[in-house]
Amino acid sequence: QVQLVESGGGLVQAGGSLRLSCAVSGRTLSLYAMGWFLQAPGKEREFVAAITRSGGITYYADSVNSRFTISRDNARNTVTLQMNSPKPEDTAVYYCAAAAQRVDLRNQSEYGYWGQGTQVTVSS
Repeated sequence: QVQLVESGGGLVQAGGSLRLSCAVSGRTLSLYAMGWFLQAPGKEREFVAAITRSGGITYYADSVNSRFTISRDNARNTVTLQMNSPKPEDTAVYYCAAAAQRVDLRNQSEYGYWGQGTQVTVSS
């Protein structure tokens, strides 16, 4: 069983920066492709970014491309989402997720494990 715990959320000013972390326990991180998703109030959960098991390939939603960066440290069992120049529309609960297979990493149904989420609020 894999456990995921997000941290690093909070209040940030637009144009600032914030770093989210996802600590993975229970199994070796290198077994999983990882993704970040967000859910804004009253909206469906949507894809933000994903990274393959080795970290060699990353994927981003168009809305965050060039602003956010996903990375992983398999030795420390940690996945990070660096949020630069956040915008008020990035305000949401951010979830970390793990996928055992490298399939369509933009599709949340491919992920079998989820964290509880961390709130990010971007003020204008």
